[in-house]
Amino acid sequence: MIDKTRADTASCVTDIADGATILVGGFGGAGMPHELIDALIAKAPRDLTIVSNNAGNGTKGLAALLAAGLVRKMVCSFPRQADSFVFDELYRSGKVELELVPQGNLVERLRAGGAGIGAFFTPTGFGTPIAAGKETREIDGRQYVLEYPIRADYALIKAHQGDRWGNLVYRKTARNFGPVMATAARITIAQVEDIVPLGSLDPEAIVTPGAFVDRVVAIGTGAAQ
Repeated sequence: MIDKTRADTASCVTDIADGATILVGGFGGAGMPHELIDALIAKAPRDLTIVSNNAGNGTKGLAALLAAGLVRKMVCSFPRQADSFVFDELYRSGKVELELVPQGNLVERLRAGGAGIGAFFTPTGFGTPIAAGKETREIDGRQYVLEYPIRADYALIKAHQGDRWGNLVYRKTARNFGPVMATAARITIAQVEDIVPLGSLDPEAIVTPGAFVDRVVAIGTGAAQ
């Protein structure tokens, strides 16, 4: 019987080791897997490379992971915001590396990683420091930059509901990066509000099929079924 559910967040991250590359869903607070990040902080693997939309807000989530000194490198689109003081301090003091990736490029690099695409050309970033050292090409009179896929060891994502097979549905803007990240990681771990009985999710509403999910843990009031 296929059952990808886990009893707690600690058991979801127990095999994440030093030096892992981890995709973390979320757009600001929407869709951020806070409980899985807290479990990762408690596990305390070091020298992590984190790929996410931003570099943390306030003192929770990614900001807390950075503050714990566990991150070697951030790959993101928006490292600086009004409340990104944790990342700012670490970056300015040389304690964390940054790879800045335009948001569209970030999503497409993740999609390429999940789809098995070797590389792709994009006009975004041409003529800027983003393109430094990268192959460029003129196609139909327009200049393009060659970008490579992003693949990772793990993805930590948040969904609204899931079943024991790992099928996931999302709630509104919390959907953001979760679906594409689930395809680009060797192991995808999803936290959900409820784990519902198998067959109760509308197949037309399932965004991430269970084939892309390896572990599911319920964080909300619903118990695993």
